[in-house]
This record gives sequence, C-alpha cells and structure tokens, in this order.
Amino acid sequence: MAEKLPEIINDSVCPVDAKEELLDECESIWKQMEECQSKLMLLGTETLQKSDAKLSLLMMRVKALTAEYNQWQKRSPEIISTNPDVLVALGKEELQKVKNDLEMVLSTVQSKNKKIEEDLKRAFQELENKMLKLRAYKEELLNALGEFLEEHFPLPEKGGSAKKKKNSSEEPAVQLITLHEILEILINKLMSTPHEPYLTINDSFWPPYIELLLRYGIALRHPEDPNRIRLEAFHQ
Repeated sequence: MAEKLPEIINDSVCPVDAKEELLDECESIWKQMEECQSKLMLLGTETLQKSDAKLSLLMMRVKALTAEYNQWQKRSPEIISTNPDVLVALGKEELQKVKNDLEMVLSTVQSKNKKIEEDLKRAFQELENKMLKLRAYKEELLNALGEFLEEHFPLPEKGGSAKKKKNSSEEPAVQLITLHEILEILINKLMSTPHEPYLTINDSFWPPYIELLLRYGIALRHPEDPNRIRLEAFHQ
C-alpha cells in the first residue's frame, strides 16, 4: 500500500499518466476476455467457423469499446489551467477563430449583396429600356392615328362654316376641334379622373364626330345627361 501511494498522488497531479494507466488496464482486461473467449470456444460442443469466430471477437470488441466510451463520458471535464495568462491567451485564440469565421460570413454576405445589387440594377435598366421602347411605340401609334384621322376624318370646310355664320348670326364661328383632339380629351379624362370620366359636349365638338364615336361604341353617352359623353373603358 505504501508503494502505491505516490502513484495515486501523481495521478491527481498529472492526468496524462492516469490516462495511460487506464489504457493499460483496458488492454489487460481485453487480453483476459480473449483468453476466456478461447476457453469457451474449446469447451463448446460445436466448432465455430473462422468467420463466426471473427464476428464474435468483433462484437466483443465493440462492447468493450462502448464500455470504455461510456466510462469516458462519465468523467468530469478537467480544467486546462488556472493561470490567468494562459486563460487569456486561450480566450484570445478562440475569439480570433470566431472573428475569422464572422469575417468569412461577412465576406460571403457582402458578395451575395453585391450580386443582388447588380441583378437589381440590371433588372431596372432592362425595365427602363422597355418603358422607353413602349413610350416610343406609343408615340408612333398616336402619330399614325393622328395622320389617319386627319386624312380620313377632316374638319368641315371653312366655306360651310362661313355660310352658316353669314346666315345665322354675326358672332364668329366656334373653332372646331379635330376627331384626334376629341379622342385625346376623352383618353386624358378617363385616365386622370376614372371615377368621373364624363365630359360635357360644347360647340367645339362637331356633332358628326360625336355620332361616329357613339355609333361604333368608342364613346358612351351619360344615361341621364345626353350632353355628356365618356370613352369606353376598353382596358377593363
């Protein structure tokens, strides 16, 4: 007992020696288990094949390793050191690792954000280009419509207006607006005030144009006031 006392003291001081001693004990127990297994195999009534013997040995080794693993799991973690300088150094090392990991994550996030920003700029640029093309196409259509209306739906000749002025009254005749202008007024009214799209017909609206728009369903008359019309909401 007196000879083993120093070993116990050394175990409490140096965990590495205790680990080696535990491993030596495990090897000794393993050898004893192998000897027992050999004896059992000799005493058995049936001779096991080599494959069965290897399987049995492997199973026993798994059990032994599992028992050793459970034993290590039950051990309390040992304090590395109580020296403040050592603890500060270890803490700095861990913080440096965390810092490096965070910098890597930050770099990844910044890279993704940059890619998203570039994709958004590209999408906005494509949208802007499409809008410019649509505006140009709209202007082209309006110009073509204006030319078509001016060619096929001209204003009445001035001679007729002058004759009407001479026979009816001495006041100057009202300046009539073109069919193109009437359509633009109706469109602007519908888009600017969709809740009140009707406009009042005045003397500048040539009656044949109004009848043309009503006949072909381009414009609708107010159900209660025949002097008010609106553009048909084709977009709805």
